Amino acid sequence: MTPFPSHRTRALAALVSGGLLLTVTAGVSAATDGGLARFERQTITWHGCRTGDADETGARLDAAGARCGEVTVPLDYADPGGRTISVAVARRAATDSAHRLGTLVVNTGGPGPSRDGVTLLARGLPPDMPRSAPEIAARYDLVGIDPRFFGRSTPLECGWPAGLYLRGAQLATPDRATFERSVATAKELASRCAAHRDLLPHASTRAMARDMDVVRAALGAPRISYLGWSFGSYLGAVYLQLFPGRADRVVLDSAASPDAAGPGLTRETAPADAAALTDWARWASLHNGQYGLGDSVPGVLATIDHIGRSAARAPLRVGGHRVDAAMVPGLLLTVTDSDAAYAEFSAQVRVLRDAAHGVPVTPTPAQEWKLALYTETGVLPEFGFSATIANQCADRAASRDPETYYRDIQAHLATEPRYGPLARHLTPCAFWPTGPAEAPTRIGTAHPALLVGATGDPVNPYPGQRALRRVLTGSRMVTLDRAFRHGVYLSESDAGVRCVEDTVRRYLLGGALPATDRACARA
Repeated sequence: MTPFPSHRTRALAALVSGGLLLTVTAGVSAATDGGLARFERQTITWHGCRTGDADETGARLDAAGARCGEVTVPLDYADPGGRTISVAVARRAATDSAHRLGTLVVNTGGPGPSRDGVTLLARGLPPDMPRSAPEIAARYDLVGIDPRFFGRSTPLECGWPAGLYLRGAQLATPDRATFERSVATAKELASRCAAHRDLLPHASTRAMARDMDVVRAALGAPRISYLGWSFGSYLGAVYLQLFPGRADRVVLDSAASPDAAGPGLTRETAPADAAALTDWARWASLHNGQYGLGDSVPGVLATIDHIGRSAARAPLRVGGHRVDAAMVPGLLLTVTDSDAAYAEFSAQVRVLRDAAHGVPVTPTPAQEWKLALYTETGVLPEFGFSATIANQCADRAASRDPETYYRDIQAHLATEPRYGPLARHLTPCAFWPTGPAEAPTRIGTAHPALLVGATGDPVNPYPGQRALRRVLTGSRMVTLDRAFRHGVYLSESDAGVRCVEDTVRRYLLGGALPATDRACARA
């Protein structure tokens, strides 16, 4: 098990391959006048986690020794006496109680269900995973929270067919016809959420951070430590901004730029995606005897370009599926640079290359699963598509003029030919039934934190990670150099990852940040 990638659409595509400065007082003003007191004093009723035979997450939590419960929180923190919702929580007590360090909240990203963050540290790590996790798990009470509207928490489901959503989120070319298709799809998706307009403004990361503080109070913890990946890093940074006096040791892995949250989350990712593809091309060229994609980086990239040109002339037949040019960029995203991930990605590219030559092909099992999602007419609540978009639309307002997106794509096409139209695509937020309830969070605090990153992160590019480092002025950063992966701590182990792991371990167990930022070299 590894941390979830950021951006739900990106997780699917590669699974197989400002605002106002708010002080602590502003973050807890409702509590000051007693409005939140009843939530903070509530008693959590703990019970077993598994809810039925199909509940694999619950089974893993039970096996790890966790207990589960629900915490009641306000839907709208500006109106704590109004409607309430439920947030699902899992907790596993520290096994080394004599040396207990406190409570560690673990968020695995997404946004999405994160109760299973408890098991990520507590058990089930493969032999090649970093060994610090069990030691950390022994000394902390581990807590995982399904953020509002995800997992076992009060749901927000607009009934989006999976294929309809992917046709909007993962289809991209620079031509006008494809853009108009995306506009029509975004309008339809947004209209399906109109029935939930009472929930939509309250799906923000700020609200999730406030929920986390209510959980902290209900647990009786004066302060919490925090470990979050990807979206979880942004959630942790927002919590740190709102409640710095209630945060202890904070680790943020693979974070987005502090200004990226919202509908434009992927807007600056195209150069990083292209760099990651080039790194894969280097790997593929070294394995040309096995995959036959080219014996040099230019040769492999020429194969990629041939696939795109062929799909533009006529959709490729891949098993029982048709792959047109608008699908190709979303099928050519990478998330991690491990040998296993690059091997699977290479096998999928080989299938597409053969299809481009008119050869009958059978997709790999992972590729078949992914392509089937593009035509899936059913709603798949486990992916949280509509809740994810609701979170983005609540975090930051979007332009309501579709032409701004088309002009943005065209203006950057020369420098972002492969991924620009995908990265800069229009989202349902352009037609959303409601606007954000609050201004975006402006991050800027001197509270200590440890940032973890990779220089070639294709999901949350490294310049954005450095931007977060600059505004978290009391932080330090440890970077895995020349790595093209999203999620570093607890990723595949090599000398560079072990260097990162040692830094995280020393901080979470000893409390000392590195004296300066540091880089860890790949093996």
